[in-house]
Amino acid sequence: MIPRKRWAYVIPVAVVMYMLAYLDRTNVAVILPYIGDDFPLSASAKGLASGIFFVGYLVLQIPAAVLAAKWSARKTVLLLMIAWAFAAVLCGVVQNETQLHLARLLLGLFEGGVWPAVLILLASWFPQAERARANALWMTCLPISAIIMSPLSGLMLDHMSWRWVFVLQGLPPLVWAVVWWFAVADRPAKARWISAEERDYLETTLKAEEDAKPAVAKQGYRQALANRQVLLLIGVYFFWITGFYGFSLWLPSVVKTMTGGSATAVGFLSAVPYVLALAGMVACAHWSDRTGNRRLAVAVPLVVAIAGLLLGNLVHWPAAVQLVLLCVVATGVYMPYGPFWAIPSRLLGIEVVAVAMGLINALGNLGGFAGPYLVGWLTDVTGSATTGFVVLAGFLAVAAGLAFFGLKPAAVKDSGHAPAATRNP
Repeated sequence: MIPRKRWAYVIPVAVVMYMLAYLDRTNVAVILPYIGDDFPLSASAKGLASGIFFVGYLVLQIPAAVLAAKWSARKTVLLLMIAWAFAAVLCGVVQNETQLHLARLLLGLFEGGVWPAVLILLASWFPQAERARANALWMTCLPISAIIMSPLSGLMLDHMSWRWVFVLQGLPPLVWAVVWWFAVADRPAKARWISAEERDYLETTLKAEEDAKPAVAKQGYRQALANRQVLLLIGVYFFWITGFYGFSLWLPSVVKTMTGGSATAVGFLSAVPYVLALAGMVACAHWSDRTGNRRLAVAVPLVVAIAGLLLGNLVHWPAAVQLVLLCVVATGVYMPYGPFWAIPSRLLGIEVVAVAMGLINALGNLGGFAGPYLVGWLTDVTGSATTGFVVLAGFLAVAAGLAFFGLKPAAVKDSGHAPAATRNP
């Protein structure tokens, strides 16, 4: 039986690291309704405060991915972690709307390179037959952050100013940077805690996977980025992430209606959909690794999310039923993460996959700007958020269609699986 220490050392440290990043990115959704007394914000301004993060997020995607691949993923993430912590604290000392938008822009800039850098790191530790599970287990940081931090943010807002919430939630990455530095290694050969047996298994398996990739996977950056499947992945991710915010923006209004406005109650109820999303992510990744079918693992959950989003916003339901539908949408939009990010390293060689991942994440996450701003603008224009949510459901439909009809099954389906002894971490 092959030792599996990589699951206990690499994944948990990365989960906590990005959980803190996701907190500093998303806490604005809980905090924004409580800053009106200092400088009132229109719906469009609130949408811009959420979305401008992703304009900054675009800038360092490819540079950080290249640094991670050619220099060190460990060092790249460390530097970005320190920088984003300072930007997160800065959000708590802003004095006007312009400064808030600038601080959020800087936060996006520094957090932008972390995602592709960690994906490069995981590609050096987990073979293809484990890749979706490794990605999904790391990406559980997204719902876990919401499960823990939404109630925490609500509780903090009931007992201190929104400024202190921003500041105090921005400090933990500085502490975790120390843990990251001592616990993480760029590859098996550099880890002190790994056994010789596990190191040999990983190096042999990963090398065999690289050697088995077709010649097209080993072309240069230009050819790789012009690859039709890579372009489709950019499209899928952009439309998916744009529609994704139909869930995140709908959530606060539903739970606030159910609770009467208590920040603590809003925080705790907001965590419920993320619990189901967490379970869905892991289950979908296990199914995807077992069958090798990445295409269905991406498309089918998005269709489920579309149904829940439309039902919830086109039909007048009691708040409790809306919460159930929110759980459906949350599960649907989170499930594809692990399988989706296992696809690029299946298509491309390690030499160029860093740039491809950076480009996919950079352009795809522009949807993080488009979604919130679009809903805010449509709300101002029409006086209702319903039109915006229907449009976001349409974006999810385009993502599902591109994934199912555009991605070639032969290109994204893994033909081999891990030995039985290594399948379950």
